[in-house]
Amino acid sequence: MHTDTERCVRAVQSKDARFDGWFFTAVVTTGIYCRPSCPVVPPKPENMRFFPSAAACQQAGFRACKRCRPDTSPGSPEWNQRADLVARAMRLIADGVVDREGVPGLAARLGYSTRQIERQLLAELGAGPLALARAQRAQAARLLIETTPLPMADIAFAAGFASIRTFNDTVREVFALSPTDLRARTPRTTPGNTTGALALRLPFRAPLNPDNLFGHLAATAVPGVEEWRDGAYRRTLRLPYGHGIVALTPRPDHISCRLTLGDLRDLTVAISRCRRMLDLDADPVAIDDQLRTDPLLAPLIDKAPGRRVPRTVDEAEFAVRAVLGQQVSTAAARTHAARLVTAHGEPIEDPEGGLTHLFPAPEALARVDPESLAMPKTRRTTFTTLVRQLADGDVHLGPESDWPETRARLLALPGFGPWTVDVIAMRALGDPDAFLPTDLGIRRAAQELGLPSTPAALTARSAAWRPWRAYAVQYLWATDSHPINFLPV
Repeated sequence: MHTDTERCVRAVQSKDARFDGWFFTAVVTTGIYCRPSCPVVPPKPENMRFFPSAAACQQAGFRACKRCRPDTSPGSPEWNQRADLVARAMRLIADGVVDREGVPGLAARLGYSTRQIERQLLAELGAGPLALARAQRAQAARLLIETTPLPMADIAFAAGFASIRTFNDTVREVFALSPTDLRARTPRTTPGNTTGALALRLPFRAPLNPDNLFGHLAATAVPGVEEWRDGAYRRTLRLPYGHGIVALTPRPDHISCRLTLGDLRDLTVAISRCRRMLDLDADPVAIDDQLRTDPLLAPLIDKAPGRRVPRTVDEAEFAVRAVLGQQVSTAAARTHAARLVTAHGEPIEDPEGGLTHLFPAPEALARVDPESLAMPKTRRTTFTTLVRQLADGDVHLGPESDWPETRARLLALPGFGPWTVDVIAMRALGDPDAFLPTDLGIRRAAQELGLPSTPAALTARSAAWRPWRAYAVQYLWATDSHPINFLPV
């Protein structure tokens, strides 16, 4: 979008927050860059330059605006709706792969050369993987500086910087303030958090309907791993350097996030995975406008716009739970999962006492005796085949996964039909166009609305909803009285 100058100028002049994260505005006369909705008086059009990423602005020598704080805007929805190389690379960078494994590690996961990845990222985003990761480290550093009393040396280490000097230079370059000055500007109205505990605000593009989003997560919560408590969805997190616990509470203009981390180096990864689980980088206006073109869907959208797709923080975990949920009720699926957690999950300590385990990793589940599983023999075969493939790395469900290839690999597994594959594609892979025409709830809702109710006819009708059919699924499911559709009280 940043190449459409006229459209970008209109968005800046109208301070349209819908475009925050889509592009960034740099002002040549001041040397700063802003989000489109910056509250200051818009600059003259001839003084504006538009960039596709904060990293590209920083590479061009611009520093972040202190008023609108463009580094805190929602991420671009492009990376969640595309499955090409650039989108997969961006999802991996957000997951901290460059910081942990370097650009060669990023390239190895994607199956391309480092030169090809750098060339494509530069062409589309104006910055290579190192610059994009650096911008992410700067944002993590600012967050820790402003929300914790940690010493600056600890913050530099936690944010992923190799040295204190690099940390200081980057913060000064990006924010035009030293780390100490940046902390001094932050109001201290509450006591600082203890080490490893952070209170954050996760932004999103309005509107956001929390009912089905948090309702689904709470209704399907696995005891010991997830819970709904005091208006917040809480769960354990398996992270690269340790484990964490997150509490997420819906607010009118943000999601309140409280993170307890065993290792602060996991901060950016934890935030990225929580944002992905709650689908916070979606563009609800574009999605709802497309779905409204179907006159039978339009009333559902007008009644409760901004539905998101509830996703996951652990793709392998969700795939296992999808198999456990085949042809059984939500309550039965939770019971099966809870037994696995108790027997094979990794115990953790929860300061608030409600959570007890991390969900078992595929490697642990691959060692489970199939005869100990209380499920039909055919589903036991499906379960053991899946966890073995995940543990051996033959099936990849992470941010780097190629959606068509992964679908084909899953369909080749015993016991995997279209419904299981599409629900994994929708909620684990993040495919916004995944569709469930054979789902009983979808067929029932379609019949009540006057839509075709046979899978073939409904699939044909849904062609007009592309590429947002996963969101149409949420609106169709919401016609039912199932607990997944209601915010818990």
